[in-house]
Amino acid sequence: MNRNRLIVAALWVVLTVLLMSGLSGSRLYARPRTSGDLDRLLKTYTQVLSLAEENYADPVNAEKSLYSAIRGMLQMLDPHSSFFDPKTYRLFRDDQRGNFFGLGISVTIINGQPTVVSTLPGTPAHRLGIRSGDIIVKIDGQPSIGLARDQVVERLRGPKGTVVQVSVQREGIGDLLDFTVVRDAIPRHSVPVAVFVRPKIGYIRIEDFTETTVREVEEGLRELGPELEGLILDLRGNPGGSLQAAIGVADKFLKQGQDVLLTKGRLLSVNHRYVAPKGAANSSYAMVVLINNDSASASEIVAGAIQDHDRGLILGETSFGKGLVQSVFELSQGAGVALTTAKWYTPSGRLIQRDYSRKSYYDYFNEKGKEAQPTEIRHTDSGRKVYGGGGIKPDVALPASSFNEFQSVLLNTASFFTFVRSYNAQHPEPQQTFEPNEELLQQFRAYLRSRDLPWQQPFEQNLDFVKRRLKYEYVLSRIGYEEAQRIALEDDLQALKAVELLPQARTLLVNSGKDLASRAPSGHAN
Repeated sequence: MNRNRLIVAALWVVLTVLLMSGLSGSRLYARPRTSGDLDRLLKTYTQVLSLAEENYADPVNAEKSLYSAIRGMLQMLDPHSSFFDPKTYRLFRDDQRGNFFGLGISVTIINGQPTVVSTLPGTPAHRLGIRSGDIIVKIDGQPSIGLARDQVVERLRGPKGTVVQVSVQREGIGDLLDFTVVRDAIPRHSVPVAVFVRPKIGYIRIEDFTETTVREVEEGLRELGPELEGLILDLRGNPGGSLQAAIGVADKFLKQGQDVLLTKGRLLSVNHRYVAPKGAANSSYAMVVLINNDSASASEIVAGAIQDHDRGLILGETSFGKGLVQSVFELSQGAGVALTTAKWYTPSGRLIQRDYSRKSYYDYFNEKGKEAQPTEIRHTDSGRKVYGGGGIKPDVALPASSFNEFQSVLLNTASFFTFVRSYNAQHPEPQQTFEPNEELLQQFRAYLRSRDLPWQQPFEQNLDFVKRRLKYEYVLSRIGYEEAQRIALEDDLQALKAVELLPQARTLLVNSGKDLASRAPSGHAN
């Protein structure tokens, strides 16, 4: 059957990649060692597929069956080796390059309605006047109410230069507003914010590691300027990305020649010692790095290097624990595979990979944050103990900010967002300085009352929180993300604690430098 021959060819390509990569695969039940072994396995697979196509109760999607088989095979190796079908691989490469083609809007679902949160300056949506708070009712004439966020995003994205018709409902306007938008390249910033949170104390957030991250970090540090005395580097929720980007970011904070990581695998070609190639232009300011259970991979490389060299303090929650390196291979028909080819170690020589043996795929990804027993003890440049075997353990543990019941209700119902949306419709002229006064607070109380939401006693007890959230939503909708984040950080207990810890981080940096000057380098992996 022609279809089966195509499937066999595709499966052969993937298996060949795996075998050529030299994967020993202790978790495989059997490993083909000759072309005859491989032919027999492929014949068994195609026999089963043919039987299913001919006899199964429902029609069989051969392509879906093949892709599922490949994914299952890779999951037997480790949790991070993965297969990308052509569509997913294209999106993956767009993310790594730091851009995609679309409109330039951030969308969320509020009360089942796709709603614009913000627009990026200079993008097609921003130029045409699409605003924060606009509800996307139709896309190319088809209803979008009730769609999931990913479905909305997929319909809005498309090839550069193509046209999409978007109909939005705007507060205060009865008729739908129709926009004809020409899709364009949209920069996907991995460093969305670099601001001062206190005099001479900067804050940089990295959301992931792509081909543009190093340049964006450079730009952020340049904006903060030479007067910088303390830096909060936020890696919370950062799932990682490019290994080269992680090395480049670490290089902005370490001294030239300091180890960033080591990789070790079965093939000699993947064994490398990576060092900071240039070193930081200014390494005198104190640093605190924020991490949490969702900080993984490249985030852990940067955090581990900073911790091992005593360059800064790590604050927050134990990171995910991903110490495996994937190499990405492009396959035929536009598909791709990310295959684990090495393990990586921090400069002190610790492996931070969480144990994945005897665990299901589901349990591995859903037990993050569970404290693991350290499998090894290493030491930083100044002799502090650090641990391997379960993520990067913070120097100062502090859970993320939590919200009380009143705050959670207002946030979960998008009350601040929808109120400010209505306020903007009634006050179309943007205000450069916005402070919630008593008149505005009375209007917000009336708004909560109209929606049968709590507003009496809890309102007064949470007055500062209410004012900050109202100001945050207004600034986000009228001024921009960076300025809004500065406001949001005032409710962030971990960020506030980071400011407090900067003097301690400075002491660590100074003492580490003295200690290194007085002794020969030791304790590093080789």
